[in-house]
Amino acid sequence: MDGQMDELYHWPRVLQLTLTATMTFNGTWKVTQNENYDKFMEKMGVNMVKRKLAAHDNLKITIAQEGDKFNVKESSTFRNIEIEFTLGVTFEYALADGTELSGAWTLEGDVLKGIFKRKDNGKDLTTTRIVQGDELIQARQSSYKRIKIEIIHSEI
Repeated sequence: MDGQMDELYHWPRVLQLTLTATMTFNGTWKVTQNENYDKFMEKMGVNMVKRKLAAHDNLKITIAQEGDKFNVKESSTFRNIEIEFTLGVTFEYALADGTELSGAWTLEGDVLKGIFKRKDNGKDLTTTRIVQGDELIQARQSSYKRIKIEIIHSEI
């Protein structure tokens, strides 16, 4: 019985730590650097004009999480969108270049992972987000021509 009491006593603290870790995405983030972004967009079929515009996009992301529900606002020089999703539930949305996607986000430890499928060609697009210090690090990888980008957002 003593062992059971220890288990019961520790369980709420473990649950609390898990919930606290998932809330670390809350905040407003702006892009401070990116690697391979232009190459990635080129391989994804984004034309040169849109790629050049995206390079000067001034993207800002605001993430608000309540439990397994997320609200993400992306604002930039060229567009503003708001995306609401629940972890593990498939939804549809479009990238800045108009590419339509269908997929879902999951939380794997402290990594927010989105696996999406492009509607136009069926190719996969995987995005991960992790907070390290005051940075939100976002990586994207596509099954289309196998190129990966990393975008670092700093909290503002």
